[in-house]
Amino acid sequence: MARQFLARGALRNVLVIGAEKLSAFTDWEDRATCVLFGDGAGAVVLQAGEGEGSRGLISSVMGSDGSLTDLLKIPGGGSRMPPSEESLKTRQHYMKMTGREVFKHAVRCMCDAAQQVLEQNNLTIEDVDCVIPHQANMRIIRAIADRLGTSLDHFHVNLERVGNMSAASIPVALDEAVRAGRIKKGDIVLFVAFGGGFTWGSTVLEW
Repeated sequence: MARQFLARGALRNVLVIGAEKLSAFTDWEDRATCVLFGDGAGAVVLQAGEGEGSRGLISSVMGSDGSLTDLLKIPGGGSRMPPSEESLKTRQHYMKMTGREVFKHAVRCMCDAAQQVLEQNNLTIEDVDCVIPHQANMRIIRAIADRLGTSLDHFHVNLERVGNMSAASIPVALDEAVRAGRIKKGDIVLFVAFGGGFTWGSTVLEW
């Protein structure tokens, strides 16, 4: 969204924010989910460039499939299931996830999006200096690296310290990678993300 505003000259500077407080709807009695998630917030400033220099945001690919929503959702709430004694007793207002199926779709969708955005720009995974994935879990990240034909050395991972912060995971990991010197001016960076809905996307940029 920010890229469109910048590209048509409507805005000069855009602040993109990703923030989550997943602890508010994490079921601490469900070991399948409670060990995965964390709270956090990250932001990135995007600015319209002038003249020659870095390409900045090169392009993005996004997708969604609403038919898979039952695999990752919060059943309770809203008009469909208003809070009640029964919905509270059965813990319907917490996140529910079908882990095996989420894993399968997350890996496939993120890999497809990453390959598509690279192909659109005549790039290969070898041209990428750093991959910053959605910090879902290590099994998913390893599977993505394998399918893309690269090693985990190309990935910046921080989930062992902060968990899966959902929308905050990529901006926080980007900030860490830059501060650590893993990303330098002129580097090609690949972002790849996946979330509830299901939704997914990938972006390639030159730093």
